[in-house]
Amino acid sequence: MARIFIDGEAGTTGLGIRQRIEALPASYGLEILSIDPALRKDTAARRSMLEQADVAILCLPDDAARETVALAEGLDVRILDASTAHRIADGWVYGFPEMDAEQAAAIKGARFVANPGCYPTGAIALMRPLVRAGLLPADHPVSINAVSGYSGAGRVAIEEHEKNGGPAFFLYGLNLKHKHLPEIRHYSGLTRQPLFVPSVGHFPQGMIVSIPLHLKDLPGQPSAAELEAMLQDAYAGCAHVRVVPAETQLVADTLANTDDMELRVHHNGEQVVLTARLDNLGKGASGAAIQNLLLMLEL
Repeated sequence: MARIFIDGEAGTTGLGIRQRIEALPASYGLEILSIDPALRKDTAARRSMLEQADVAILCLPDDAARETVALAEGLDVRILDASTAHRIADGWVYGFPEMDAEQAAAIKGARFVANPGCYPTGAIALMRPLVRAGLLPADHPVSINAVSGYSGAGRVAIEEHEKNGGPAFFLYGLNLKHKHLPEIRHYSGLTRQPLFVPSVGHFPQGMIVSIPLHLKDLPGQPSAAELEAMLQDAYAGCAHVRVVPAETQLVADTLANTDDMELRVHHNGEQVVLTARLDNLGKGASGAAIQNLLLMLEL
């Protein structure tokens, strides 16, 4: 039996992880350790949970996640961090199993795993294979547009949308310093900071990440078919990531309540728009955490 402590289980991601664990077959032998809600900020109580756990999943703000990692020093507990705190930190393995052929094995053997962000999951999936193949230069001026369901904005935003309807659509991060930019740049292999414009729509779950490109501005002027073939090759055989035919219209919440991601190459012969569609709470958060947890436990 493996004992799992979800530090921050009352939040959106933590609740999603708990529900997914509870839905797993009993034969997996997973036991969830829960802290008394009144003691969730008590250092001694949290240390006690970490002492008992085989894996601790952190669903916390960045500073709190760092505190928990410090509390775990000297203990025989593995850490899966869903915050932004450790995604490009030394000694941590990035929890995107499909990113490279060897990534799943690295996650399986790691003590410290950083769960990816929702936007980066789509952006990295689209760009990394193309950058590594030289089809997309590392210093190319990339623009990334994305829309997410409001569930990714936290409890207050969720309550506001569900109570009062919320805004139909809004852009944010317009200081161009979104916290997901470092991991997008790092794991995509970009040497130049991309322009990233995220947005939120009035729907609970779902996400589309889109990247427009002019083919004539790329080395060798590759065709859309060549870009699609490279993505097909990168994700061949993956259970949760697949490259599918382009469409002229995409709805953001089609993959809500799934742990899958669809990649597409839309084109007109001269220009392409790369798109990734996923559930911001599925493959973009809780679903990815469960995928990583099961790899860490070799289940």
